[in-house]
Amino acid sequence: MQRPLFYGWVVVAVTVVALLLAAGARSAPGVFLLPMQQNLGFSRGDLSFTASLGLLVFGLAAPLSGRLMDRLGPRRVASAGLLLVALSFYLSTLAHSPLALHLSWGLLSGLGTGLVGSVLGATVATRWFVRQRGLVVGLFGAATSAGQLLFIPLLTGWAQSIGWGSATRLIALGALVVAPLVWALLRDHPSAMGLHPDGRPLPASQGPEMRAPDPQVMRRAVRHRDFWLLAVTFFVCGATSNGIIGTHFIAFCSDLGLTPTFAAGMLALMGAFNFVGTLASGLLTDRVDPRVLLGTYYAFRGLSLAILPLLPPGLAFTAFAVLFGLDYIATVPPTTALTADTFGRENVGTVYGWVFCAHQVGAALASWLGGVSRDALGSYSAAFLAAAVLAVAAAVLALGVTPPARRTGNAAPAAP
Repeated sequence: MQRPLFYGWVVVAVTVVALLLAAGARSAPGVFLLPMQQNLGFSRGDLSFTASLGLLVFGLAAPLSGRLMDRLGPRRVASAGLLLVALSFYLSTLAHSPLALHLSWGLLSGLGTGLVGSVLGATVATRWFVRQRGLVVGLFGAATSAGQLLFIPLLTGWAQSIGWGSATRLIALGALVVAPLVWALLRDHPSAMGLHPDGRPLPASQGPEMRAPDPQVMRRAVRHRDFWLLAVTFFVCGATSNGIIGTHFIAFCSDLGLTPTFAAGMLALMGAFNFVGTLASGLLTDRVDPRVLLGTYYAFRGLSLAILPLLPPGLAFTAFAVLFGLDYIATVPPTTALTADTFGRENVGTVYGWVFCAHQVGAALASWLGGVSRDALGSYSAAFLAAAVLAVAAAVLALGVTPPARRTGNAAPAAP
């Protein structure tokens, strides 16, 4: 007799849709940077600050999102986040001063997308899956990549044909459509459907289904070396991906005389290879020491950033797009796995939320300082080389995380 479809895969599907929308919303500042500068007359520094504020609040919202998901469940939090995305993007089209743009495009949109960001995927994966946890986290990372793949060329075309304001309102409308879908289909935990993780009772050797979240977990985490190693390396991940490349790559290409369409195509190519790389990373995380994976990813990222300023403008950027794209978000599955194995999967929302917050602090600083560096030096070369050095340092630090115990599905929090 054929077994019915595990409802966890329905949850995965609706989560993927939410992450696609959130990824598209978060990619908008980088795509609209130049059109907004031309239309609104604001400096690149002002717009970079707005983008960095959005990234920073996106990160600061992660621990709030994780805490709320541990207490209220992903369904309520993700639905509220999508409604905030819709409101913030609509209000941003009414902004006619840098302050108004900082509040709507930066503060409010950062909060909305932060509630529907990486913590949502980590929480859903660890609640609904054990044996395929890495694969599912990889799928969610691939969804973020696909959001980039789909939205960056689309938003670039919209910015040229209907203007950035109309394109922004279309994103707001998309968030309004997805919010009720999430509310209708997302469930907080397998027990809500009378199920166990993976769709069947866990073997006795894998322990209880799930313990209650530990309200004191962050008190222990901040005294644990592994928490800080994960936070610092993820800080570098954010600085070297969303921060410098996600925000400034199109503007960097424009400085070299390349068209926005070409730059968007390169970002789409990154998204395509990121899709492949993140799926592969999820599969490998279920089989290989996550620390080794992280070290490898950061080392390759440093190499790709180091060669970028040396490449001749044009088709040579394809090599960068492929190399950088393969590990753009590939760091997420091993980082999530190490967090769950060290602090318990019932605490992933809270602990990973703070680790992801560090990611976005790095992204915000790199986004802002990248614009400041460009204004001061006239090029992005110094910013890219600094990011390359940080990535190599992160590769070394990642190997210092305590080796994970054999995957048990509900690891006990490690002693400090």
